[in-house]
Amino acid sequence: MAKAGMYVGLDIGTTSIKVVVAEYIDSQMNIIGVGNAKSEGINRGIIVDIDKTVNAIQRAVRQAEEKAGIQIKSVSVGLPANLLEVEPCQGMIAVNNDSKEIMDDDVRNVASAAMVRSFPPERQIVALLPQEFTVDGFEGIKDPRGMIGVRLEMFGLVFTGPKTIIHNITKCVEKAGLTVAETVITSLALTESTLSDGEKDFGTIVIDMGGGQTTTAVMHDQQLKYTHVDQEGGEFVTKDISIVLNTSFNNAEALKINYGDAYPSRTSAEEEFPVDVIGKSEPVKVDERYLSEIIEARLEQIFRKAKDALDDIEALDLPGGIVLTGGAASLPGVVDLAEEIFGTTVKLHVPNQMGLRNPVFTNVISIVNYSADLSDVYHLAKSAVTGEKVTLSSSPQQVTSVSKTPVYDDYEATTEYEEEPKPKNEEKVTGKIKDFFSNIFD
Repeated sequence: MAKAGMYVGLDIGTTSIKVVVAEYIDSQMNIIGVGNAKSEGINRGIIVDIDKTVNAIQRAVRQAEEKAGIQIKSVSVGLPANLLEVEPCQGMIAVNNDSKEIMDDDVRNVASAAMVRSFPPERQIVALLPQEFTVDGFEGIKDPRGMIGVRLEMFGLVFTGPKTIIHNITKCVEKAGLTVAETVITSLALTESTLSDGEKDFGTIVIDMGGGQTTTAVMHDQQLKYTHVDQEGGEFVTKDISIVLNTSFNNAEALKINYGDAYPSRTSAEEEFPVDVIGKSEPVKVDERYLSEIIEARLEQIFRKAKDALDDIEALDLPGGIVLTGGAASLPGVVDLAEEIFGTTVKLHVPNQMGLRNPVFTNVISIVNYSADLSDVYHLAKSAVTGEKVTLSSSPQQVTSVSKTPVYDDYEATTEYEEEPKPKNEEKVTGKIKDFFSNIFD
């Protein structure tokens, strides 16, 4: 089925909040509006202040509305992989109608049957993904509607996450005056949208290097098999520069962007630049090599934590190698450093949409793409979880046009920050990630 209609994606990141309005015509994505605002109230990917986060969302939404010439009513919002779990599920029903033709209600009923299980009170179902149906023993059916059968079975995956994280994200979106059209697991959207069919089949690792955390996801056999979250990201590189050079956070961020390189051997100890040091009346000269060594130390720590997790499941043996993305991955030398540490092929994914050719926008574009790709069968299964009736005749209406001529200008993304970042007190958060399947690569 061809993609059509308008979709709005919302990515709530640690350092910036991004909104993208996309219109699909004959399955072709056209970006008509973008908003990008400095995050507030978010620490290491987790919302810690709802009111500040709401204000940041509203600023980003207003920018997107002005550029697209529309009023945004609802969004597809990304959900981080923190404490995400997935389990296989299975349901079976008897087809009730007299004609024995499988209808929408039968799909809802078999999805409900697959959900007959108990979950811990602190967890909530995020998504139910039907993988295949079986009709009277005939397997491998993707959409059973219209077929004749007596017994209908569904096999799928159910994703669950912490109620606190899901509630806080939903609460912020609603307080910003929007409704949640779709809650999208960001890691799932990334792997589905950035990888080719061959990479999904044979196995590929996607590492999303955000500002507050780094998420590693493994895709194999067309399924998201594993996620690992390290609550360190690009913002921690900036903090390291600030501490080591005794300069402000804003200055450290500017140094990282203007002079930073993650691979010291590519830099020169002869090239120097001035740094405003706290307590000094005159700037201090610092060379490129020294700055690069500061950056390398933090990124190497991040990569080695990801490597240890991947070694535990032997994921680095997968032929697809590693795909890097996210704002922190745009720093020069990151790919070279990653290849040296992981010992496998590493490539950088950069969105190809005009004006958004920066890895910082990969998440929000993937959220939009994933939402547009969701099938009727998915929406029927979702209605079994939420209890809401869905209309399958058209795509979810997420925007209302208020201007016939879009006012979107080409958005050149040169940095992850739209406003100057303010120093934040580092809050210790322990990331606890569980792998989804045991011995999945045996």
